[in-house]
Amino acid sequence: MLSNVAAAVVPCLGRLTVTSDHGSAPAPGSIIVANHTSLADPGVVLAALRRLDVEPVVLATAGLWRIPVLGRLLERGGHVPVHRNTHRAADALETAAAALRSGRHVLIYGEGRIPPRTDAAEAPPESFRSGLARLAHASGAPVVPLGQAGARRVTSGPVAKQIAGFLTAPARRPRLHVHLGAPLHLPPGVEAATATAREAVTTAWRTAARHLGEQAAALTAR
Repeated sequence: MLSNVAAAVVPCLGRLTVTSDHGSAPAPGSIIVANHTSLADPGVVLAALRRLDVEPVVLATAGLWRIPVLGRLLERGGHVPVHRNTHRAADALETAAAALRSGRHVLIYGEGRIPPRTDAAEAPPESFRSGLARLAHASGAPVVPLGQAGARRVTSGPVAKQIAGFLTAPARRPRLHVHLGAPLHLPPGVEAATATAREAVTTAWRTAARHLGEQAAALTAR
């Protein structure tokens, strides 16, 4: 349901294009890890994956379940709330691992937060949290890096600017691009696995940024 909503709404907000290194949808039971830049990018990512007939289980902050309509959509879709900084945080990884074993795709944001920036420019992924590496090691699932660019052109910055961005996006129709990299298996060790995943997502993000003409940012950002 959530993927269908995103697929219907995102084309009204901008012009979405999708590319992939492997030319097909990720294999069932794959972990898809994406960069997080904007309140708009989960919708952008879900709409892009829907074009590949992929409707993933999403790991997201538990606070979203308290938003009336969104919370019901998340619950109905079997998505996984992450209770950060509590003893329940590990439960999310167990639930996600079960979804992977059943053949579902799981979407996770390695950074775990939106960067605290007010500009709309592209920038590489920030440091990743360890949850992705622990999930990959526990499940043995392949990891598919996903880079998205352009979502900050829909909305970014302070609350007033974000609201204005959403309201004006249908008229502005900013370009949005999602690129899926080739699947990989993360190396042993949480630190090495986390670094490998971040590098792969950064590479996918650079490809997405280039598609939007963000060559300078994509090539020079670290």
